[in-house]
Order: sequence, then structure tokens, then C-alpha cells
Amino acid sequence: MKTLTPRAITAMKGVEKIAALTAYDYRTARIMDAAGIPLILVGDSVGTTLLGYANTLSVTLADMIRHAAAVVRGVQRALVAVDMPFMTYQASIAQALRNGGLVIQRTGCQALKIEGGEFRAPTIAALVQNGIPVLAHIGLTPQSIQVLGTRVQGRSDAAARQLIADARAVEAAGAFAVVVETVPAALGAEVTAAVKIPVIGIGAGPGCDGQILVINDILGLSGDFHPKFVKQYADLDAQIATAVSAYQADVQNATYPGPEHSYE
Repeated sequence: MKTLTPRAITAMKGVEKIAALTAYDYRTARIMDAAGIPLILVGDSVGTTLLGYANTLSVTLADMIRHAAAVVRGVQRALVAVDMPFMTYQASIAQALRNGGLVIQRTGCQALKIEGGEFRAPTIAALVQNGIPVLAHIGLTPQSIQVLGTRVQGRSDAAARQLIADARAVEAAGAFAVVVETVPAALGAEVTAAVKIPVIGIGAGPGCDGQILVINDILGLSGDFHPKFVKQYADLDAQIATAVSAYQADVQNATYPGPEHSYE
């Protein structure tokens, strides 16, 4: 199977719904790829899901490169996009090109994800013009948590118009798709109709061209964190706790290791 390209993802709009997920390690990425997931994002959500940070702002470029390289090694077909972490692209276009190029070179990923709409369009255009495909991200942008909080975006008429303008701006700048996060479902559908690139929703309703979720959330590995838009498909927190407790009991009762686990 050939690796999916940004152009192939763009061509999926109106043809099939895009099921995207985050991944942070080789094994999980390999499972996703074998299942046919077309777009895998190495999200800066690695900070909260795996590294124990309170939010994504502490994630470094080195963190992203390490995890993204592992994901790429596990993938044969899916397109792998990598989040550019906080303040590794915002200072200047030169900074974005330098750090973005480093991520591409050291991980082998096919695209970067950049947060921001109209005001970020020049950075997206510069990256694309220099051969770096971009997955845009508008609406609730986690790297702006100190300003936006976690509330639903686009509820006023002015905010809704701005979101549509943001989507059109990142499309014009050359983004091959755009993630829209935490907006009313009706607005998600409006944004989707306003552009010719795929709109991938996360908390943006069923009218988008696709959906993306954090893998830990759908597997039930997020503790007490349960956003309204997440559908949980497994409860691995509970299963892992059960397995660990059973192992501890076996060790304490001297029933493990048994003869079948021991060498002559």
C-alpha cells in the first residue's frame, strides 16, 4: 500500500468520512495503520496523556520529535502529521521554517499541524511554499488555553463569521485540511460547506468531513477527563487496574511464578 499524501487526504472530501486519531508510540500507531486509519496526528496532547503535564504548553520540540519518530516507524500507509508545540512557530516565519524543517527531517512525518486562522495564514503559506504540508487548526486551540479557556467557540454571530473567515484563510494559504475544535454543530457544518478542503471536527458536530479524537479518550485511559464530545469505546483504565491487582495478589500469595513460568 502506498503512503497517503496530503493531496489524497484533501481528495477524500465529499467522498468518504475521515476517521483520524492521535498516536504517540510505535505499537499504537501500527495498530491504527493496520486498521485503516488514514490520518494519524502526533498531538501535543502527549503532554497531558503520557507526560503528566497540566496542559500542552510545557511540551517541547524534543518531546514531539521523539514521539513522532516512533509513530512514523509504526506506519506504512497513514499520513502522519505532527503538532508544532507552543512557541516553536509563533515568534516568526523564520522560526516556523527552521523548527518545522527539523521536525520533518528528524521524524519522517508528512505534515505539520499549526494552530491559528487568518492571523496564522502567512506562516502556513510560507511552510507550504517551502515544501512542508500543513494541517491547520482553528476554533478552540489548546495552545491558547490561557486566553480562550476550554469553552465552546463561535457562539456569537461575529465569532461564527470569524471562524468561517479563518477556515477560508487557511485554505487559501495552502492547508490540505483543517481541524475545527469545540464549536456548535451547526457552525461546524457551515465551516465544512464554506471550504473545499476537508474539515475534521473534534467537538464540532456530525456535519464535518471527518472526526479526530485522542486515542486515550476512546480507550478509557483518561481518568476522570470526559469531554462531552468523546465517545468511549473501551475501559482500559479498569482493565489495567484489574490486571495489576491480580498480578500483585499472585506475587503476594506466591502463586506467581509457577512451574510453567520457571526454567529447569
